[in-house]
Amino acid sequence: MKPKDKDPLYIILRSKREATKFQILVGVAENQPSVRQQEIAEILGVTPQAVSEYIRELVDDEMVKSQGRGSYVITPKGVEWVINNAEALESYAKHITHDIVQQVAVWTAIADCNIRAGDKVGVYMKDGHIHASYKEQSACGIAIADAKSGMDLGVSDLVGIIELSYGLVHVCKVPRIQRGGSERVQPELLRDILEKVRFIGTCGIEADIAVKNTGLTPNTFFGSREGVIEAAIHGLESALVVVDEDFTDFLKRLEAANLRYVIHDLIAP
Repeated sequence: MKPKDKDPLYIILRSKREATKFQILVGVAENQPSVRQQEIAEILGVTPQAVSEYIRELVDDEMVKSQGRGSYVITPKGVEWVINNAEALESYAKHITHDIVQQVAVWTAIADCNIRAGDKVGVYMKDGHIHASYKEQSACGIAIADAKSGMDLGVSDLVGIIELSYGLVHVCKVPRIQRGGSERVQPELLRDILEKVRFIGTCGIEADIAVKNTGLTPNTFFGSREGVIEAAIHGLESALVVVDEDFTDFLKRLEAANLRYVIHDLIAP
């Protein structure tokens, strides 16, 4: 876990100033280069003078660049700050909607036994999916219809918190084709790693070929980074085999989501 003074989620939610700074940066990025401070002020419910002061500070912090009166653009440093905070907020929103159970109309679960309509059932996470059974759990609800074991089941009146531990992410770096590509990867080492996980994503053709050279089949190629993060959030130990040029960016996304990870060097000597 990150120290609170370096945790984007803690900063953005606890500090009104940082939240306003985030919104102004988004406003600059959305309207650049012609930034109308009056419009941003009206949207945020602050004075134009306050917006002007924030923008001046952002320029001093090298997150925004001034190109003349009323003309501003967000810098790469500003973009990175926005992305890190946006991903932290997204992760928090998913935690609320996926993990913390409140009363909603109907939730869908997998029945782990034959269940009768109207019965109270325990709800829990298993293998990345919500399941229901008659066992006592930290979250519970009412079955809205009969369901046989293994079938989808509607559950209403959910209360409690679903117990969930985030899964570990294995990050396996593969060189780009200019640096040797999949042929430089030790397939036996990669196979040993991937056989231990529940979800495999590949990012880059070199990475996809490296996995196929092990005799295994990845779960996803398109949207693989998002898929691996989602799998980990749902409690699955997962792996992303990724080309080296996308490696650092993916680590930043894992850190923003507060996910644990292990880096593996696959390069053959």
